[in-house]
Amino acid sequence: MGPGPSDVSPRVLGALSRPTIGHLDPLFVELMDEIKALLQFAFKTGNALTLPVSAPGSAGMEACFVNLVSPGDKVIVCQNGVFGGRMQENVERCGGVAVMVEDEWGQPVSVDKAAAAFDQHPDAAILAFVHAETSTGVRSDAAALCSLARERGALSIVDTVTSLGGIDVDVDGWGADAVYSGTQKCLSCVPGIAPVTFSAKAVERIQKRTHKVQSWFLDMQLVMGYWGGSSKRAYHHTAPVNALYALHEALVILQEEGLEASFRRHRRNHEALVAGLEAMGLAMAVAPECRLPQLNSVLIPAGVDDAAVRGALLHDFNLEIGAGLGALGGKTWRIGLMGHSSNEQNVVACLNALEAVLGREGADIAPGLALPAAKAVYAD
Repeated sequence: MGPGPSDVSPRVLGALSRPTIGHLDPLFVELMDEIKALLQFAFKTGNALTLPVSAPGSAGMEACFVNLVSPGDKVIVCQNGVFGGRMQENVERCGGVAVMVEDEWGQPVSVDKAAAAFDQHPDAAILAFVHAETSTGVRSDAAALCSLARERGALSIVDTVTSLGGIDVDVDGWGADAVYSGTQKCLSCVPGIAPVTFSAKAVERIQKRTHKVQSWFLDMQLVMGYWGGSSKRAYHHTAPVNALYALHEALVILQEEGLEASFRRHRRNHEALVAGLEAMGLAMAVAPECRLPQLNSVLIPAGVDDAAVRGALLHDFNLEIGAGLGALGGKTWRIGLMGHSSNEQNVVACLNALEAVLGREGADIAPGLALPAAKAVYAD
């Protein structure tokens, strides 16, 4: 129940063990087309350039930046946690200029601050932000930020690593231009694959580049030859065949459940967990209107040893929760309810284990109230 990777469904593990076939085998090419269609479903997009990058979510991030940012380009980067900082690194490594818009960790990205940055830098070509900040448990307003980018004649790059499958990711509805995610969060697939999607405007920008993309492996003009959907596929790299079997199965599971049903499940389990934590006497670190249901950030009670509690949960209850990162290190715990892990059984187990460990630590909590509070949410 940490911030990822989430538990993997037995169906996905079963798919992973299927016999490996060639990455240009006609049967595998059919599977590639199905994966592309399923990713379009999950992203809510008709973008032709939608595919899984054969590497972790960080490579999905890099794929967006190396293809869209050329030397000298000015990029407005919104940072309200760890992963906005990684966006800055990508811009600078591409030779671009990162204009930073900083918000307090635990707060959503300020649309007004981003607009002010465009006022000061009207030549900015791209706006980049994190939709669901894994380090803090905060959701930012992707629709408003993408709309701002369009109004200012800029493209948008959006990190949806933690949001895809858990909360609404509406690529076409937002008008987002380059969006990346990961398989190990709410999709509950094995780590190592990065779904990405590029709008027609983003593809046009890529095709008009005057500088080579600095990464051969992540150059979308080359990758399109393999994933482009034509009858003849151009060899680019040996795809991770078995990992893509697993991704296909994970996406089929999401399609069977339905996006809205998945969002409701994540929301309901989140509400039950929060009710239990608050009844126990703990406080959430993020305001209700911008909390992530799949990543719950909890303030550590005064006088409680962060590492000791997490160690006891893991050793005594086989339960992992995440530590705070960056500015929130030692101040918060991050409890994941992602994908296959988002269920009532895990909520109950977490509340029981946390109450037992905090009681042993002498924390000022109210014993015996957490579980009834959570059960009341499920009964409603």
